[in-house]
Amino acid sequence: MKKLNLLQTWVALICCVLMSSCGRLEKGNLACINVAQTYPEKEVALSDMADVTYVHIASDNEEYLFRGRMVSFWKNTIMIHDTSSGSLLFFTKEGSPKSRFNRKGNGPEDYIGVNQAVYDEERDEVFVAYRNVIQVYSSTGDYKRKISLPPGSFVSPMVSFDDESLFLYDASGQYSADEREESYASPFVRISKTDGKVLDSVELPTADIVLGLHRDMNGRQMLVRGITHHLIQCAEGALLCNPETDTVFLYGKDGYLAPVMYKTPAVDALDPMVYLNNCIDAGRYQFMEIYTIRFEEGALPYPVTYLMRDKETSEVFRQKITLPEYEGKNLIISPRQSGRYEEGAFFELDLLELKQAYNEGRLSGKLKELVATLDENKDNNIFLLAKFKS
Repeated sequence: MKKLNLLQTWVALICCVLMSSCGRLEKGNLACINVAQTYPEKEVALSDMADVTYVHIASDNEEYLFRGRMVSFWKNTIMIHDTSSGSLLFFTKEGSPKSRFNRKGNGPEDYIGVNQAVYDEERDEVFVAYRNVIQVYSSTGDYKRKISLPPGSFVSPMVSFDDESLFLYDASGQYSADEREESYASPFVRISKTDGKVLDSVELPTADIVLGLHRDMNGRQMLVRGITHHLIQCAEGALLCNPETDTVFLYGKDGYLAPVMYKTPAVDALDPMVYLNNCIDAGRYQFMEIYTIRFEEGALPYPVTYLMRDKETSEVFRQKITLPEYEGKNLIISPRQSGRYEEGAFFELDLLELKQAYNEGRLSGKLKELVATLDENKDNNIFLLAKFKS
């Protein structure tokens, strides 16, 4: 545990010097989350922290209907992976169909599956990652090229970092260092969009704890679920996190690496263990997910606490985010509960639940007007886009 203790001591010293600087997320602005403390709940209306837009994906064209989905919002485009068919569907930001393709198969220009899909609007290039292969297409399905990664690597997740590069987390060694023998030396890697050449390999401090794997009292191996948010895109670059070291780092657009948030006490100082699962930095706030790991029988799913931090006041509180146009509806902003796009977060609102709320008189404003025009038996759900205010 020497590495972990040295890291936390160093971070704490920086925090004492710099804690008075509490504005926008910057290289020297470090936040502290004390998970041994019980934070109060605070109610905040989503419309007070973000500009809200509702989007309904058109459902009058059968070719653009989808079931089971992985949704991504870009500047002018919505991309949806229909997991039931393997198709990739493209819509305008208003929800109108643009294009679609399905290249799922076993051929040299096909994708076997989709672990991650990233769209570069400027280049009109779709990067479809499955395990250690990235196939590149246009948004109409024209094949462009193949990017081969080390044979043992496993991309999850991957983001479009800038015009020329992708940033990925190689999850192959998440549970065992032995699995990384034929993969990248570091799991955090920035690669060229053109040929996959490594442009930067980012080393984070490590600790002698492996959260991903645990043996119970009977010697059975148990995987810790939910440790999936090592890499989250933000306006300044990307937020990187190894939960074992209780620290979130900012990897900036200029390649600068600096700690921006840390958790105390150390992950193994409490019983059961508690870890910080990265954070979302959006406008004035940072949104965190805190997991408590319990290995006893029936412990899954693990208890989760959702926190948010006001960067102007340094106040930390439990989330209670309301939607004024939807009475009784609370939202959670976290890596697991909300989707991310470059300007904010998005949520999927169930149309059946919306219709019930409409009939009960709990909807108002633009949401009420939109729901009134939809049929819950044939229309798609509604997406809420939240563009966070500075």
